[in-house]
Formats: sequence, structure tokens, C-alpha cells
Amino acid sequence: MIRINLLPFRAARKKENVRRQVSVFLLSFALIIIAVLYYNIWLGNRIDKLKARNKDTVAQIAKYEKINQEIAQIKKTLSNLEQKIKVIETLEGGRKDTVNLLESMTELIVKERMWFTSLNVQGGTITIHGIALDERTIADFMRNLEGNGTGPYANVTLKSIQQEQIKGKDINLKSFNVTMTKAAPKKATKPDNAGKTKKS
Repeated sequence: MIRINLLPFRAARKKENVRRQVSVFLLSFALIIIAVLYYNIWLGNRIDKLKARNKDTVAQIAKYEKINQEIAQIKKTLSNLEQKIKVIETLEGGRKDTVNLLESMTELIVKERMWFTSLNVQGGTITIHGIALDERTIADFMRNLEGNGTGPYANVTLKSIQQEQIKGKDINLKSFNVTMTKAAPKKATKPDNAGKTKKS
């Protein structure tokens, strides 16, 4: 009977298996290290890109903030200009109203028989202080103001009338105080149809 000694073969096979396992382990370990290194490199590039994008975003935000500040400054300047324009328009309107009022008074005054000492406009009320030769002159002036209800002024009221004597002369004048308001504009009346003839 032939006997074969298999121990050396088994030992060699066992060594081969160990060597193979070690090789697989080392190869796997190397692959893992390569994968980790690749992931680190990719992650580092990703972080660098995000940092660069973040830097660009911060720069853009700073740029837009500067633009917003310039826009806010321009809006403030425009607001100040608008306020100044409104003040100028108000002053222009007040000056025109004053000029129109003086022109109106010049037309309504009783010439060579009276004169104004002061004229004050507050809100819608006009106050006139003046001196006239007599009461009749003041009454004529008030009638001119009212115009029998069709004049430019309404609520014409004589607040006071006093006698005033010129120093050194034997002349007695009348100091008066009159208030009034601007009359509301008259509405245009429609023509009467009574005069129209009917067609047969």
C-alpha cells in the first residue's frame, strides 16, 4: 500500500492562502487609502470653490450695499428738492395772491378819499386797516367789496371805526377796520329754455 505524505502540500497551500489574504488585505487597505485621499482632494476642491463663491457673494453684497446707500442718498436729495420746490411753489402762489389782492383793492378803493395803513391775510380772512375822510367813504368802499352780492369778497364786516385827528391841523378823519373773506366762485347758470318755440 502506497502512502503519500500530504503535509507539505497542505502547509504550502495554507501559506498560499495566508499570503493571498494578506495581499487582499493590503490591496483593500491601499484602495481605501486611495479612496480616502481622493475624497479628501475632492472635498478640499469643493471647500475651495465654496470659499471662492462665498467671497464673491460677500463682494457682491458689499457692492449692492454701496449701491443701496447711493440710492438712499439720491432719494433723500430728491425728497429735499421736492420739499424746496413745494415751498417755492407755495411762496409763488402766496405772492401771486398778494399781488392779485392788491390789484383788486386798487380797483375797489375810493380814490383820493381813503388809504390803507395795513393789510393782513390770515387763512381765508382778509383784514384791512385804513383811514378815510368820512363814514360815507367807508360805506362806499364796503359796497365796492361786496358788489351787491356779486363782488369778489363776502362777509364784509366793519369791525371798528374811530375818529382820528391829524396833529397840527384841524382835520378829523375816520380810522376803520374791515374784515372779509373771498367770495365763492359763481356757478355758470344754464340758459332758460322758455324762449324756445315748439315745432309743430
